[in-house]
Amino acid sequence: MSHRPMEGVRVLEVSQFTFAPVAGAVLADWGADVIKVEHAETGDAQRGLRTGWNGQSVGSFHPIMEHSNRGKRSIGLDLGTAGGREVLDELARSCDVFITNFLPDSRARLNIDVDALRQVNPQIIYVRASAFGDNGPEASRGGFDSNVYWARMGSSAGLTPADSPRPMSMPGPAYGDTIGGTTIAGGIAAALFSRAQTGEPSELDVSLLSVGAWAMGLAVDISLLTGNSRPIAPLSDGPATAPTNPLAGDYRTSDGRWINISFLQPGRYWRDFCKHIGRADLADDPRFDSAEGLMANAAAAADILRGELVSRSFAEWIEAFGTLEGQWAPVQNSVEVGLDEQLRANGYIVTVDDAEGHPRQLVANPVQFDRTPPALRRAPQFAEHTDELLRELGYCEEKIIELKIEGAAT
Repeated sequence: MSHRPMEGVRVLEVSQFTFAPVAGAVLADWGADVIKVEHAETGDAQRGLRTGWNGQSVGSFHPIMEHSNRGKRSIGLDLGTAGGREVLDELARSCDVFITNFLPDSRARLNIDVDALRQVNPQIIYVRASAFGDNGPEASRGGFDSNVYWARMGSSAGLTPADSPRPMSMPGPAYGDTIGGTTIAGGIAAALFSRAQTGEPSELDVSLLSVGAWAMGLAVDISLLTGNSRPIAPLSDGPATAPTNPLAGDYRTSDGRWINISFLQPGRYWRDFCKHIGRADLADDPRFDSAEGLMANAAAAADILRGELVSRSFAEWIEAFGTLEGQWAPVQNSVEVGLDEQLRANGYIVTVDDAEGHPRQLVANPVQFDRTPPALRRAPQFAEHTDELLRELGYCEEKIIELKIEGAAT
């Protein structure tokens, strides 16, 4: 039985797409009761996307929804109606945390800003997830991780070679959203701790702008000191290794795959590496037989290593490097990541039953308690828990029917 440190915490979420909902999903993984409020007619706008690489989904199982909504309960409410607003307020009274990623004008129109929620529940922790933060001239603008987190905050430029025909795109969907949502969940945990210590509830602000800058934080710190950005070698220069370290870079294999070598202490591992590639003689080459010599002749050493590594296949090098002392990794695609033996040995891929009872697999959130993988539950179907939640609030069957007839609830 996995430890669920958020057991007893109730979270009310008026959010859609991925950035803020991921926070709720992580909290649900940790044991919180997360109530997802969806529009009474359209639901979360992301339900209409349901895309994989080419629109794949299987039955009711849509990864784009499961990733950011597993473990929640869904209620369909029209917050523009008196009945829908009444239900929201009743839910808020029993919740510890309120999360929204609605833009300022939508929050004002729906009357779900912090003052409105605090009138109902003075102790509620209020969380704003945004694209550009809560201040400044762009605070009212929307955005996604591809344009704010990735492009604007430097990750794309930091990855794109000088002669690339286009900037590099994010390596996967919801890349920045997922990192950002996990950041929000950590902030909520801190806010809950602070409230328990002081009795005071917090307002939290996390933006794609802030988490994108944090991801590039060290690079930005150096640039602020020097006024320069890190130079990216043109693709036409061929495979790159560190200027003074031939054991820091990517090496191509005979079948067109890549192996990443990351020995930050090349002198320490040089002899063992040479033995593993079948070139023990290189360790005694006068150009490379000391750390200073290896650094001074790094380009020549890298040329030799490129010739050696391209002589064998990806699979052959993975086997050969099994006993290598230094730090290295195969460059894997997302299929290989999902099947990675080490990932699975640690319980980082978790099985969850979909709405039809079929076992599916999801990546677990990155935090594990008491060395136990989390026990996940699937994402809710649209408005699946409306009746259940209304009954928990004390609504009788007649009132539930009335709310549905007037369009306040689904």
